[in-house]
Amino acid sequence: MRQLIFIFFLNIGIVGFAQKSDLKFFIEQATIHSPLIQQNKAANALLDLNQQQIKRILTSPEINLESNILFAPIVSHDNGKNQFQFVSPAASNYLGFDQANTDGGQYQAYLSIKQPVFNNRSLKAYGHKNDILHQLNQNKITLTIHEIEQLIGYQYILCMKSKVLIVNSDSVLNQLDDQINIMKKLVQHGIYKQTDLMLLKIEYQNRELENKTFRDEFHTNLYDLKLLSGVNDPAISDIKLIDIQQKNIFFENSAFLTSFRLDSLNILADRSLTELKYKPQLNLFANAGMNAIYLPSVNRLGFSLGLNFAWNIYDGGQRKLETEKSKINLRTSQFEKDYFLKQKDLNLQKIQHQLVNLMERMNDTESQLNQYNTILGAYKNELLQGQISIMDFKNLLKDITSKKQEKILLQMEKQVLVNAYNYWDY
Repeated sequence: MRQLIFIFFLNIGIVGFAQKSDLKFFIEQATIHSPLIQQNKAANALLDLNQQQIKRILTSPEINLESNILFAPIVSHDNGKNQFQFVSPAASNYLGFDQANTDGGQYQAYLSIKQPVFNNRSLKAYGHKNDILHQLNQNKITLTIHEIEQLIGYQYILCMKSKVLIVNSDSVLNQLDDQINIMKKLVQHGIYKQTDLMLLKIEYQNRELENKTFRDEFHTNLYDLKLLSGVNDPAISDIKLIDIQQKNIFFENSAFLTSFRLDSLNILADRSLTELKYKPQLNLFANAGMNAIYLPSVNRLGFSLGLNFAWNIYDGGQRKLETEKSKINLRTSQFEKDYFLKQKDLNLQKIQHQLVNLMERMNDTESQLNQYNTILGAYKNELLQGQISIMDFKNLLKDITSKKQEKILLQMEKQVLVNAYNYWDY
C-alpha cells in the first residue's frame, strides 16, 4: 500500500495503458472547445467594431446624394378654356392639387453634408462604456476557465479514484494468486484440504469480478472526461495520477469581486450615456446642387448651409426616474456582492472543517492498516505451518482489501474537497 501511495503522489505512470494525459491537458482542451469562451471573444470583437462605428457617427461627416422630382399637373379653366398644363405658371381657376402647397412641382438634385461638432464628451462616454464591456467579457472568460478547472478537476478525480482502485485490486489479485500457488503445495503435502484451495480460488474469482467493475467504471469516467473536454481521441485511454494542492490566492484580485465591480461601473456608464441626451447637440449641415419648383434650369443651381442646435430642457421627469433606477441597480449589485462574500466565507470554513476531520480519519485508517499488515505477516507464517483455518486467512484478506479501498476513497474525498476549496478561494 505504501508503494501505491508513493506512486500516487509522485505522479508515476501505471503500466498497461496506451497514452496518458494529465489534468492540465484536459483543462486546456476544455478551454479551447468552450462555446462560452468563444462567444465572449466574439463579443469583444463586435465591441471593437461598434466602437469604430460610433466614433465615425460622432466625428465623421455624413455625405448623401439626394434627388427629388415631383410633378403636379393641372387642368386650367382660365379665360374660359380647359387646358391641361404640365407646369402652370400662374393658374387661378384650375382642377388639381393646390399649387400653394405643391408649387406646381419640385426638382431637386444636390449633394448634402452633415457634420456633428463638439462631440468629444459623447465619444469619451461611449469609449468608457466600451472599455467596461470589454473588461466584463474578459472577466467572464476568466470565470469560465475557473469553472472549467473546477468541473474538469472533479471529473478527473473520479477517473483517478477508479484507476487507483484498479491498481489496488490488481495488487490483491497478485497476492491471492501467490497464496493459491502456496496453497496448492500445502494441499499436496496434506497440510490443507482441497476445499481450502477451492475457497481461495472462489475469492480470487470474486476479486476478478470486482476488478472488472472498477475498469468499467474507469472507462465510463474517462469517456465523460473526454466529453466535457471536447476530446475525441481514442488513443487517449489513461490518465496520470496527480495530487491536487490548495492554491494560495490573493482575494483582492478575485475575478468574482472583479465581476461585481465591473457590474457597478457598467451601471454608472449607462447612466452617463443617458445623460448625453440632456446635453446641447450641434450639427453643421450644407448642400449644393439644383433646387427648383418649376422646370429646372441652370439659374436654379446654388448651395445652402446652416447649423442645427438641439437641447432637451424637459422630458416629463424621465431624467430623475433614470437616476433612481441606477441607484436601485447599484444597491442590488452591492447586496449580491455581500451575499456572495458570506457564502464564500461559509463554504471555505465548511471545507476546512471537513479537511481536518478527514485527515483524522485518514490517520486512523493508516494506523489500522499497519496493524492489519502485522497480523497478515503472522498469518502467512501460521498458514505455512497449517496452524490457522483458511476461512480466517480469507476473511483477513477481505478486511485488508476493504480497509485499503476505504483509504483510497478518503484520499479521493480529500482531492474533491481541495478542488472545491480552490474554486471558492478565488
